Amino acid sequence: MKFFVDTADTNEIRELAATGLIDGVTTNPSLIVKSGRDFKEVIKEICELTDGPVSAEVTALETGAMLAEAQELLKIAKNVCIKLPLTIDGLKACKALTDEGHMVNVTLCFSANQALLAAKAGATFISPFIGRLDDMNIDGMELIEDIRIIYDNYDFETEILAASIRTANHVKQSAMAGADVATIPPAVIKGLAKHPLTDKGLEAFLADWAKTGQSIL
Repeated sequence: MKFFVDTADTNEIRELAATGLIDGVTTNPSLIVKSGRDFKEVIKEICELTDGPVSAEVTALETGAMLAEAQELLKIAKNVCIKLPLTIDGLKACKALTDEGHMVNVTLCFSANQALLAAKAGATFISPFIGRLDDMNIDGMELIEDIRIIYDNYDFETEILAASIRTANHVKQSAMAGADVATIPPAVIKGLAKHPLTDKGLEAFLADWAKTGQSIL
């Protein structure tokens, strides 16, 4: 499963990119606001930090305006992936952009039927929001599983990008459910490496090493 980092914080992206774990980046208007920076400048810098897709979201609601914004965003870098809302206008824009060979991430997906429409419109990625469904006492993982079955039934090439991930368990469950990609907040990615037994074992090894009085350097 590919990992995208869900942030507009370029320092976080730079740090995680050094691990080799990051295959792309997703942003949204809320993350841009949090960064406190100019939208286009942030996207440009992120695109320089990764060769993978960098999702940049349009803010228009009508197809023509979406396409105009998309063309402006596509000028920033070759790895910009246009992020569109899952609406009829968004699907029209998706079809137009993918027909031109551009990457498109269709976002705010909350049903398997919506995911089916996005695939038929040629979306590169579909972003089902797991955490927001969980907030409503709906199992977000069932949505991932349903989309996986539908896409496999018809050999759709659209990749399932598990979004709104809140916990390490969300990452594991998404991988088990067959998601192609998970877009994950930096803190959750870092948390995947943590385990109390790892810490305990390392502490014991270092204590024993100290007893030898040796130094590797």
